[in-house]
Amino acid sequence: MRKRVVITGLGCISPVGNNVKDTWEALLAGKSGAAPITAFDAGAHKTKFAAEVKGFDGVALFGTREARKMDRFTQFATAATLEALEQSGLKIDESNRDRVGILIGSGIGGIITLIEQYDVMRERGPERVSPFLIPMMISDGAAGNIAIRTGARGPNMALATACASGTNAIGEAAEMIRRGAADAMIAGASEAAITAISMAGMNVMTALSTRNDDPQRASRPFDKDRDGFVMGEGAGIVILESLEYAQARGANILCEFAGYGTSDDAYHISAPAENGAGAAISMRLALEDAGLGVEDIDYINAHGTSTQLNDKSETAAIKTVFGEQAYQIPVSSTKSMTGHLLGASGALEAVISTMTILNGILPPTINYQTPDPACDLDYVPNQPRRLDVDHVMSNSFGFGGHNATLILSRCK
Repeated sequence: MRKRVVITGLGCISPVGNNVKDTWEALLAGKSGAAPITAFDAGAHKTKFAAEVKGFDGVALFGTREARKMDRFTQFATAATLEALEQSGLKIDESNRDRVGILIGSGIGGIITLIEQYDVMRERGPERVSPFLIPMMISDGAAGNIAIRTGARGPNMALATACASGTNAIGEAAEMIRRGAADAMIAGASEAAITAISMAGMNVMTALSTRNDDPQRASRPFDKDRDGFVMGEGAGIVILESLEYAQARGANILCEFAGYGTSDDAYHISAPAENGAGAAISMRLALEDAGLGVEDIDYINAHGTSTQLNDKSETAAIKTVFGEQAYQIPVSSTKSMTGHLLGASGALEAVISTMTILNGILPPTINYQTPDPACDLDYVPNQPRRLDVDHVMSNSFGFGGHNATLILSRCK
């Protein structure tokens, strides 16, 4: 018998709030985090806006000495972890530190540090590059730093599956608990990639919205007039524990990690399969893993990027898996408000999915104005909706054809 896994703590840094409470309230208010870019001069770029994290002060949180050793993505992950641990009440000490692990995903890692230090080398010479460049740049920097800060000595690793990284990280962390490799895992993902080169690269792929005159209405998943996604940044972290471990220490259980599926399109390096075949495999595997039928899913938090190809493909995949039942299931994309956090998106959306179960409210898809005949499901348009939710499906898909699906359930 495999172990049951539950979530006992949530933490996040997002473009609409620097903690879970503020983020959740912003989502229910339909608030967009998109605005003109402040991180660099975007005047020459085709897209001049993004969903940046606002008011985050790593120095205030960690002190100057520690903050200067951490890339922005590591700072986000660490801050979200501290919030999640506080809510969970999980104390890491000599009695359990070898059984608490960490799995933090990131699509890109410390790209801000890499760019900054490349400029230092070019302008001042190779001897002036920071000695912290490599540990700040590498994608496992967040997982390593969190281990040092918390003392957790269990399984520790990073994971990169592009925009599916956060969902895969939580899924694989849960599998470690299921097989008995850990009693608890700090799991999620972080991303801080709003840089000139990242924006330029996405623009030449025509992946980004170019609604520079109206950034807050730029992300419009499933809408006929969508023209690309809005780049975002931030982190989402959950504390996973085996049910018996959480019960033994008297933890407040938020929900159950019920199912996980992952697959690949084996089709194209950046475009999803038009019929959503790979995504459908991932969703079916998650349902099978959870022991649920299509009639059991109450809500789907969609990948919903606001690109022409993704939204059409995901809609097709949902209809492939759920058949006629697809038209009875509310589906929304919170990326309409947060933007697309790349590798961290699925982790933030797991936090949001948990809050949906706890509060019985579905966050909306904002900016939904013109229906698309190819996207004909119930996308919870523009306003939140009250609904008692027992089972949530959350989807994430990434470049390379990566697909990952979680199912979170009310713990009974």
